[in-house]
Amino acid sequence: MDRPHPRQPAELSADPFSAAFNRGIALKSQGRLDEAAAAYRQAIALCPDQPAAYNNLAVILAAQGKTADAIAHYQHVLKLAPDHRSAHGNLGLALKAQGRLAEAVSCYRRALEIDPDDIGVLNNLGAALQDQARTEEAIVHLRRAVELAPHHTQALYNLGNALSDAGNLDEALACYARAVAAEPSFTLARGRWAHLMRHACDWSDDGEQEAAVLALARDADLGISPFGLVATQASLQDIRLCAERWGRQYRQKAVFVHRPPTAAKDKIRIGYLSADLHRHATAFLMAELFERHDRARFETHAFSYGPDDGSLMRKRLTRAFDSFIDIRAASPRQAARVIHDFKIDILVDLKGYTQHARPGILAFRPAPVQVNYLGYPGTMGGGIADYIIGDRWVTPMVHQPYYSEKIVQLPDCYQPNDSRRAIAPEDPGRQACGLPSDGFVYCCFNQSYKLSRPVFLRWMNILRATPGSVLWLLESTPTATANLVREAQSCDIAPERRVFAPRLPLDQHLARHRLADLFLDTLPCNAHTTASDALWAGLPVLTCRGEAFAGRVATSLLHAIGLPRLVTASLDEYEDQAKTLAARPDLLADIRRQLAENRLSHPLFDIGRFTANLEEAYGEMWRRWCEGQAVEAFAVGG
Repeated sequence: MDRPHPRQPAELSADPFSAAFNRGIALKSQGRLDEAAAAYRQAIALCPDQPAAYNNLAVILAAQGKTADAIAHYQHVLKLAPDHRSAHGNLGLALKAQGRLAEAVSCYRRALEIDPDDIGVLNNLGAALQDQARTEEAIVHLRRAVELAPHHTQALYNLGNALSDAGNLDEALACYARAVAAEPSFTLARGRWAHLMRHACDWSDDGEQEAAVLALARDADLGISPFGLVATQASLQDIRLCAERWGRQYRQKAVFVHRPPTAAKDKIRIGYLSADLHRHATAFLMAELFERHDRARFETHAFSYGPDDGSLMRKRLTRAFDSFIDIRAASPRQAARVIHDFKIDILVDLKGYTQHARPGILAFRPAPVQVNYLGYPGTMGGGIADYIIGDRWVTPMVHQPYYSEKIVQLPDCYQPNDSRRAIAPEDPGRQACGLPSDGFVYCCFNQSYKLSRPVFLRWMNILRATPGSVLWLLESTPTATANLVREAQSCDIAPERRVFAPRLPLDQHLARHRLADLFLDTLPCNAHTTASDALWAGLPVLTCRGEAFAGRVATSLLHAIGLPRLVTASLDEYEDQAKTLAARPDLLADIRRQLAENRLSHPLFDIGRFTANLEEAYGEMWRRWCEGQAVEAFAVGG
């Protein structure tokens, strides 16, 4: 907030401009924003050439959510005073709130030309650059902010996020730790810290961070991002409570109004909203579904706010829809307006609360029916989506109390699979991958954050009981690898029995599954796309069924491919089964034979059948809306 112009000092109470201006400051400090705005408008009427009054009024308008009006006032300030540093910085914030990141970055840079050491602007510029995926540039400015203000918690948090995206886990963890030390109530930083520790496979605190995160999810007003609970021991009740609290920041009072059509429509207009419409696991699952939608019954429209990576997958996806709309530069309100103007009937969000998600778009209710599907295995909390799509395994109807959305169960499996996923014709051979030529190969290609100490210790028991066996894991970061090596050494497992697989293009990655004997799943968060990859490549998956959605996915996949005998109900049973399958090659051979037979005959990889089931679900959702029925749970074919 600006103080009075020197020409109108505060002590001149007889000066009408100063009196109105100071009254605005006082009223704002009391939280009486409407009255403060009126006072500043009076001051402007008295002295229309004073930038401070326009700037302070703009600050209030921005706080009231009147972003467009705030922008107009900041721009007027800069007409009166082109070097008004705070107006440049504040304008950047307002533009960023509208999703106009490139313009925001320009404003921040202009503010830094005036004051290169403005910590707030350095922090805001770094955050905006990070939102543009310009991570290295973001790190430069955020490092400078932290150098100038070592205890600036928001700058430490933003720097941690940027360093994490750059793969620098050690320094990112240190940033979050410093932010929490400086501000113990900084729940966002603590949540990210705990989640990154899981990415780093750092279990040295014996669960202290996870316990703290669960306490915050249960007790903090805002809590933490619900995605931070996916790989924890959080109960279904914890997950819903966390989502309800987290979702408050997105809920809107002003939403779009929809009325059911007066006549039957020829086609239902489906909108898919995602940041992952490029080379991403979600696209690898859904590409053929998009292509197979019945164009006689449905129009499909993609609303993408993720990067265009120029990949063959991106090109394939753009061809799969009736229209493909890039909304990266739009604010949540603008994006919602675009979706509304397309007259979308059913909007399907594929991100939920995962990384880069924009749930604020759904909060404006741009479509009459809104669906939470696939990308996020859990509820989003009230006011965001009407339905969540699952199946009898991941979302049994008895779990309805733990979902704000109404459950829709597909009959076989909730997960689609692209039958065009190519597998390279040749695998690299065991020797090239560092695997023993004749030893038993257990593998797990899940992301590192899904690994947990309780399951890892079971893996070590399994290795001890299976002479000559190895554990083949997906290579992550150097920090995660070092931590896993140290954990194995503490269990007296020789170094050569741990093998790390570098990342490869998908077709080559699928081909090397042929070199393994058994995929060992994780808990409390299962393999999702990774499990279907293994099954598609012919590799059996052994899982343990958990409580929440994220821990029940492999159970669903295995039932859909006719291998429920690979689903265990406890870690004891899971460990025993893994040992037995290594000791009984005849039993494992029978399972592999059954998997090969079922691969193209069972529902899991029958994308035509899946598409028809999903379209039946969409049709039922739309029928209920048109007939004015309440949103209720239902099962397709049930």
